[in-house]
This record gives sequence, structure tokens and C-alpha cells, in this order.
Amino acid sequence: MSVILILTVALALALDAFAVSVALSLRPRGISLKQTLRLALSFSFFQFLMPIIGWWAGTRILSLVQAFDHWVAFGLLLLIGCRMIRESLRPQKERKQKRRDPTKGWSLLLLSIATSIDAFAMGLTFAALGEGILYPALLIGVVAFLMTVLGTKLGPIIGQIAGKWAELLGGSALILIGIKILIDHL
Repeated sequence: MSVILILTVALALALDAFAVSVALSLRPRGISLKQTLRLALSFSFFQFLMPIIGWWAGTRILSLVQAFDHWVAFGLLLLIGCRMIRESLRPQKERKQKRRDPTKGWSLLLLSIATSIDAFAMGLTFAALGEGILYPALLIGVVAFLMTVLGTKLGPIIGQIAGKWAELLGGSALILIGIKILIDHL
């Protein structure tokens, strides 16, 4: 497979990570450099790892996994999106006291898995085509890192335009990404 084709695939796979990073950084000040790096490293690691797992699974259990991978991604994004929407509807005073960092803990893990389900499916495809996986997985991880950083830098700009509705829009965007994944696989 050519480098151009692999980069195109990597860019397509990184769009979910990009959209989620925009959604998480919609606040006027965005997120910190530390949070950006934590998000980018986690997303890129999972984008690197999932095609490898998918490739391995594709060589062994392809038909079992394809039946439900999209439901997992949808469920994870729905859960986190609903949490963001619920948070946006709280009174301002309450939100400042109880704001969770989405770049830590379970939220980060769930977002990393949800945004990399398509990369898992791409690993299945590579296995079905008889292609190697290490080089494509590395490129997919690097592109995901770069797109996540770009998303966190564009998020505050979009957030200033969206104003107080930014977190509500961010949560809605996550849910819509989950629905898109579901529709693409049905």
C-alpha cells in the first residue's frame, strides 16, 4: 500500500480525534498544554494500537468483532456527550465547583477507545487485504497526534463564536460523531 494511501486513511481516521479535541477545548481559554499533550498522546497511542489489535483479530476472529464494534463506539461517545450536555445545563456557579477534567481518568480512556474504533476496523481491513500493519499503524498514530493538537488549538476559537453554548455544542458533537459511526456501520 502506498504512503499517500496510508496517509489518506490516517487522516480519515484522525477526524474523530480532531472533532472530539475541538469539542473538549471549546472553552474560551481552551485547555492547557499539559491537557493537550495528555489528550494527543492518548488518542495517538490508541490510534496506533487499535489497528494492530484489529489486524491481529482480523487474522483470527474477523466475523465476531464486526458485529458490534460500532455499537461500542456509539455507546462511549453517547455517554461522554450526555455527561457534557448535563454539565452545560448546570447553573454556572455549580459548574465551576464541579468541573471534571476530560483529559484524565475514565473520560480520557473512554474517549481514546471511542475515537479509535474505526482504526480497529481498519486493522481488520489490512488483515483481510494481507497487508502489513506496523508502518501504517505508526503513521495513523502520528497523524492522530497532530490532528488532536490542531483540534485543541481551534476549539477555543470556535468556542468564542459559540459562547455559553460551547459545552452543550461539544457534547452534542460527540453524540453526533457516535451516531455517524453507527450509521456508517449499519
